[in-house]
This record gives sequence, C-alpha cells and structure tokens, in this order.
Amino acid sequence: MEGKLKPKTLPGFMELLPKEQILFNKMKETIQKSYEKYGFLPLDTPIIEDAKVLLAKAGGETEKQIYRFEKGENDLALRFDLTVPLAKYVTEYYDKLSFPFKRYQIGKVYRGEKPQRGRYREFYQCDIDIIGDGKLSIINDAEMPVVIYNTFKELGFDDFTICINNRKLLNGLFESLKLEKESVEILRIIDKIDKIGTEEVKKELLKNIDENKVEIIMKFISIDGTDDNIIKELEGLNIESTVFQEGLLELKQLIKFIKMFGVPKENFKIDLTIARGLDYYTGTIYETFLNKYKNLGSVCSGGRYDNLTEYYTNRKMPGVGISIGLSRLFFQLIDNGIITAENQVISDVLIISMSDEYDMCVNVAKQLRENGINTQINLEEQKLGKKFKYADNLNFKYVIVIGEDEIKNNVVTLKNMNTGEQEKMEVEDVIKLLK
Repeated sequence: MEGKLKPKTLPGFMELLPKEQILFNKMKETIQKSYEKYGFLPLDTPIIEDAKVLLAKAGGETEKQIYRFEKGENDLALRFDLTVPLAKYVTEYYDKLSFPFKRYQIGKVYRGEKPQRGRYREFYQCDIDIIGDGKLSIINDAEMPVVIYNTFKELGFDDFTICINNRKLLNGLFESLKLEKESVEILRIIDKIDKIGTEEVKKELLKNIDENKVEIIMKFISIDGTDDNIIKELEGLNIESTVFQEGLLELKQLIKFIKMFGVPKENFKIDLTIARGLDYYTGTIYETFLNKYKNLGSVCSGGRYDNLTEYYTNRKMPGVGISIGLSRLFFQLIDNGIITAENQVISDVLIISMSDEYDMCVNVAKQLRENGINTQINLEEQKLGKKFKYADNLNFKYVIVIGEDEIKNNVVTLKNMNTGEQEKMEVEDVIKLLK
C-alpha cells in the first residue's frame, strides 16, 4: 500500500453504510409524503448562489460560517439554510407564483462551524413555508403544528410535544420594561434555558439588567399550566403594550385554530420559555420535543416572519415555516438507540443461478420487476453455498433458485430464508405471493 492515499472523509460530513442509508432515505421519503399531503409544492434551489444575494442578511457568526469562494470573476457561496434561497426565489418569480405560496424543500445546506458529535458541516434540512402577498392569515400559523403532528406520527412517534409561543409577547414585555435594545441578547439567553437551566439563565441576565426587571422576566417565562390558564395569567399582567396585546390575540386565535384542526391537546402546549434566538421571527414560534428524549433538544422548529424579502424588494411578503434538521435528528435517534437500521437491501428477492444458462434468470427478474417487485440477480461463478451466504448476510427474505431442472420444467424454486421452507412453483404464483 506504499504510495497510496489513505481514504478519509472530512470531519463534519455524514457518510452512512447501506442499511443506515436505507433507513435515512425512508425517513426523508416519509417527511416528503407528509408535506405533500398538505399541499406543499416541491422546490429545489441551487446549492451555489451569488454571494451578494445569499449574504444580504447574513452577519456576525453566520457570515463566518459560510463557505465562500471565487470562480473566475464570480463571487460565490454555498447556501447555509433554505430560507434565504426561498426569499430570493419568491422575489425573482413573483409574477409566476400564486399566493399564498406553499412550498417544501428537502436538501443539503453547508455551514463551516466546528464539527461536533451529531452536528455537521453538510446536513439535510426539511422545510415547509407558506408565503403571503402583503398579508397572511394567522390560520396558516395553525397549520404548521398539524403538519408537525402528522409528520412525527408517520415517523413512528406518539409521545411528543409541540411547544408554542409568540415573539410579540416577549417583545411587548421588553418594551414595557424599556429593554428593547437588549431584546435580542435576552432572547438568546432565554433560548438556552433547556441546556443551562433557570438559575443559569437568571445569572446571565443579571450581568447586564436590573434585578427587578430580571425578576419580572423570570416570572413571565415561569407562567405554566393549561393553555387556558396561561392565557388568563397573561391577560392578568395588564401589560400596556400594543405589541404585547397583538401577540396575546394571535396566541388565542392560534390555539383555537389548532384545536379546530384536530391536533390532540396532549401533543401541543403554550410554553413561554420558547424564544427562538434567530431575530427574524416576528410572531408565532415553535419548538418540538420528544418527551422521552428531551436531551435531544428540539427536533422541529420554526415560526412566523414578516420581513422575508426585505433585502430584495419593497413588497411585503410575510411567511410562516418550520424546519426539521434531518441529519442531526437521524444521528441522535441512531446514537441513542431509539431507531435501528436493519434492512441491508431494498430488494424483495434474490435470484440465484445454478447453471450457465442465464436467460431464464433474467426473464424471471424482468417479470418480477414489471410487477413492482424489487429483484436482484446473483450470476457470479460461485459455489451455491457462497451465494446463499451472501443472501443470508444481507437478510434477504426470499431466494429464487434456478437450475437445470427448473429450466427444463419452466418453474422456479422459492426459498423462505426465515423458515428454511422451499417450494417449486410457477413465476405467476411467485408474483402473487410477493406482490
């Protein structure tokens, strides 16, 4: 091996073995079907964009993490999320789209942050958004929890909670405390409450904010109970802020519509600690948690934003959306033993030839495939035992054996690899059994 390069995958990039990739693809397909069930249209934007367009809103840490490069005279960058490309897309194709515009996109994004266990530089995001032209009814905010609920049920989860808040409540509170300038930093600190706990959040807030104001903030985010009780307590605060009152009205409407859509009450709740550190959220915000695995953090998040296209047009285009970070979610589920990858193959049956006559093997495979049965053929010049070991290693459920006797009588031998039972039968009967 002297002089040969040692193959090595770059840190922060996911590569899977076939059985894991099969499971990953199945999850991705399940999410896609769930999105399509609710009428979201497919969209695929370029991975590489003009850096000026892509970075119009970026700044601070985000801009430091972006992969940017030059090709000739072109200043280019890899997309770091799917929301900014969406903003560019709806602005560019505004005259050709119908609003409200409902789209989903499942694709890779790139961030040059320090890779950690379960956090990648290249990863899949699964987004849906509803974009309005000038305005967008609050009922669209209520459809997001419906899609989240359906998606995670389809993925096989029952015990999860969609936590809901409204940024206007928080912003109105800060306005009443004359903390507007500090609001972004306060939200960033509150957003860490699940990771560092209530006391640490309080300590961080006290570094720059008066103790009395911190006590009011902590009391506010500690309001708990049923949704009706939380709304009643919020009303009782008598906060004289137009923004706060707008947020409270939106929250009431949202809860009413979510119930109307039929999301079970045990799967959603108001949670005033949900802050979503990103500053472009302007109204409803969501975080979704698997109740038995809170340590995984939020598995689906998003919210309402009113200024999606502000860097590209003066036209107001509000939107609401959610995102599932599929690569991170998949890693966490596998790493914690919540799901296991078992399928080694995507074929239903393996055809093994016992002779040098391959015509019948190919013909049988063709018939099975035409009937929607995924079929693989092993035509290697190997001993029969080795071919069966191959089938066993990959966990094929069925094997079709075709030898001279089968060719002569125009039948096949079908073996059930789980029970060991085998039977000679015609191809039509195999199709009926496997279809």
